Amino acid sequence: MKTPLIYVLGASGSGKDSLMRYAREKLAAEQGICFAHRYITRAADAGGENHVALSPEEFATRRKARLFALSWRSHELSYGIGIEINQWLAKGVAVVVNGSRGYLAEARQNYPEIVPVYIEVPEVLLRERLLARGRENAEQIEQRLSRNKALQPQRQQDRVIVNDGSLEAAGDALVELIRRLSGARACA
Repeated sequence: MKTPLIYVLGASGSGKDSLMRYAREKLAAEQGICFAHRYITRAADAGGENHVALSPEEFATRRKARLFALSWRSHELSYGIGIEINQWLAKGVAVVVNGSRGYLAEARQNYPEIVPVYIEVPEVLLRERLLARGRENAEQIEQRLSRNKALQPQRQQDRVIVNDGSLEAAGDALVELIRRLSGARACA
């Protein structure tokens, strides 16, 4: 089995950042699993994701220099995953990335070993979460909800985490799925 690139994806407001932070903390001591940071053209203190903030100019320079293994635009921002993931995969380390549903097809072309993991939440809860975070106006929220419906891909049911309860329940499910996909074993 090739070393997997575990590509976590879901709608804005699905709780991806919280779940990935939870999983990263739980799996920090396990060998063979590494979480990649995203490079994003937004402020370092914006949102809940632990990312590397770049100016649009810095991002463009890095992209031109081919320093991103994956890169895309979404919601007027640029996102990238650094080429360091190629070294990690080559060394047999399973890599977990925060991906984009709109970029999955292109990512799949570059990484045939990609394993999508979907974070899902019922639409009514998604709307509540988007309203509560206060980043978008009502029209923008409706656009995000429409985009979510349009980007509902075919997926394997065993790679879906429904995040409609406690952080611990969905977080533990994500941790166990990452362990299973990576072949890592929990220490007893």
